[in-house]
Amino acid sequence: MNRSMRKWLLISVLFGSWFARDAVGDEYDPLKVETIASARSIDLSVSDPARDREVPIRVYLPPENAGEPKRTPQPVVLFSHGLGGSRAGSPFLGKHWAARGYVAVFLQHPGSDESVWKDQPLAKRMVAMREAASGKNYLLRAQDVPAVLDQLAKWNVETGHELAGQLDVGTVGMSGHSFGGHTTQALAGQKFPLGGQALTDGRVKAAIVMSPSAPERGDINAAFGSVKTPWLLMTGTHDTAAIGSQTPESRRRVFPALAPGDKFELVLDKAEHSAFTERPLPGDREQRNPNHHRAILALSTAFWDAYLRDDTAAKAWLSGDGPRRILEPADVWQKK
Repeated sequence: MNRSMRKWLLISVLFGSWFARDAVGDEYDPLKVETIASARSIDLSVSDPARDREVPIRVYLPPENAGEPKRTPQPVVLFSHGLGGSRAGSPFLGKHWAARGYVAVFLQHPGSDESVWKDQPLAKRMVAMREAASGKNYLLRAQDVPAVLDQLAKWNVETGHELAGQLDVGTVGMSGHSFGGHTTQALAGQKFPLGGQALTDGRVKAAIVMSPSAPERGDINAAFGSVKTPWLLMTGTHDTAAIGSQTPESRRRVFPALAPGDKFELVLDKAEHSAFTERPLPGDREQRNPNHHRAILALSTAFWDAYLRDDTAAKAWLSGDGPRRILEPADVWQKK
């Protein structure tokens, strides 16, 4: 083989390899759905007699599970709303996750939900909200999650129930925003100072924390250093809330404290606290960036696919240049 032939053979191999990698990368697209409209939702309520508590939930069902006769068990992803929210919040997440094949269950936490402020005069709403951001409600929220999971497991085997046979209750993802993010941290492995109650639920296989919270007391490395569950943290450079002491800087203290291995952090440039919702919040100053929701959907979906479905293409996308194709130049994406 002469020099010219060897040269063209080498070029062919190199370009063929490049095109093959590019084609494989393009096959995985976390934003691709047949149609969002094909995912439907149903509202249910979970009764917890031991605590004399009712927990409303909204369940977004995948298209193939939205009607008879086909019923295929799918992974369950839970979402916990922020202070003053409800099960109706952040539907852009529930609809997309369901359209991607997940059963998305959005919890509503009595005592720290929309009922706190809805019937209050304007002048008293912030006072009522601050009172609701309590340790008592934090514990109630954390206890709502296993109660909901227990009930989902019962409905899944209950003949005639609309969720029967549709839930893979052994494959659960936990997520939440703000107070819901704090709730998610507790269920997914955060440790508390000596004497604090352990709230981790072993059924949670992966966690997405939107607007994470650094502990106000105790050693942050002790709080997060032994977390083995895969975590994806999402925040913004302007992620402050009207209630609470968390700042954009304190939220970013969580990622360095996490144990290495399957941990990710997204920091959206100029994203405020409301970036993870569909409505503005008091104190908003920035114009909403449509690409923030696009990034949140893409990265959250790839994360669920990677760690709830063990999808190798999703893992490669997360570890490769997939996220950078979605994000804007000033956004931060890192993993460890």
